[in-house]
Amino acid sequence: MVEKNIQNNETVLEVDDLVVHYNTEEGVAEAVNGMSFTLHKGETLGLVGETGAGKTSVALAIMGLLPVPPSQIIRGSIKLNGEELVGKKNKEMRSIRGDKIGMIFQDPMTSLNPVMSVGDQIAEVIRLHENISKGEASVKAGKMLEKVGIAADRYKEYPHQFSGGMKQRVVIAIALACNPNILIADEPTTALDVTIQAQVLELINDLKKDYGTSVILITHDLGVVAETCDRCAVVYAGEIVESGSLEDIFLHAQHPYTKGLFGSIPRLDVIVERLHPIKGLMSDPMTLPEYCSFYDRCDHACEECKQGEPACMEVSPGHIVRCRLAHPEAMKPESWEKGQA
Repeated sequence: MVEKNIQNNETVLEVDDLVVHYNTEEGVAEAVNGMSFTLHKGETLGLVGETGAGKTSVALAIMGLLPVPPSQIIRGSIKLNGEELVGKKNKEMRSIRGDKIGMIFQDPMTSLNPVMSVGDQIAEVIRLHENISKGEASVKAGKMLEKVGIAADRYKEYPHQFSGGMKQRVVIAIALACNPNILIADEPTTALDVTIQAQVLELINDLKKDYGTSVILITHDLGVVAETCDRCAVVYAGEIVESGSLEDIFLHAQHPYTKGLFGSIPRLDVIVERLHPIKGLMSDPMTLPEYCSFYDRCDHACEECKQGEPACMEVSPGHIVRCRLAHPEAMKPESWEKGQA
């Protein structure tokens, strides 16, 4: 793991106290619960957590792509370069999507239009946001294909003629065609083999350097975070339970959930008989408790943990933990000090 430097302290995105619910026939699913974070210019922020933690819902809220109904932003603010995005009409968001914010969706197999050539799909985005001719857009689309490692003479080919990794490269080209300020990569290496995963991540890093783009990387893979991100936020049950620099998260993790994630990963430098996975399943977003949502799965839980939501604690500069045991006055079990989950 190599600690990266944030290129600029300028804040390009600010998410504050965001709450997103889904109204279903079975009840209300509380997908995002008071999530707050900032993204700086040229920085890569990793959002890590299990399936169902609310990571994709946050990304869709930023893009203005939440399905309405059933979703609803209950409260909160999303500011892009100081401009409020919550409450904007779809027409206004269309001018922002692709131009100021680009997104790489989880599945490249279903993200592309099967009846349009890949070149035309890139050119379409360019023409939507730039006042140029069809020919100029085609030339620029061809250059974007080459930028992501695909020969420009494949411009007229269709998605079914490309492999999974090549499709993902096309999706990246579409997302970066208009040089957006922010790129949201929602598990960009899902369903790709290890070699192609490495190539895609390297491509995203190279393009980030070339364009100065800020990146939000949504992933389950802590190894990807270690190699790609500047900061990391650990998400559980729709809220960030721990955030900080890579050193804070990887070397000084404080939240039991973060420790549990690391305890579930095999290590080459430590010989153990068994791993220590997190017990149980992710909390049901329809029946979240009024106290710590990780209570039922936590090995350190006590009665005090049921006394309302735990407050955030800054345990060191920039290192935030949402856990009662992070507070100096808390009585910590011996296993906590040893870093055991």
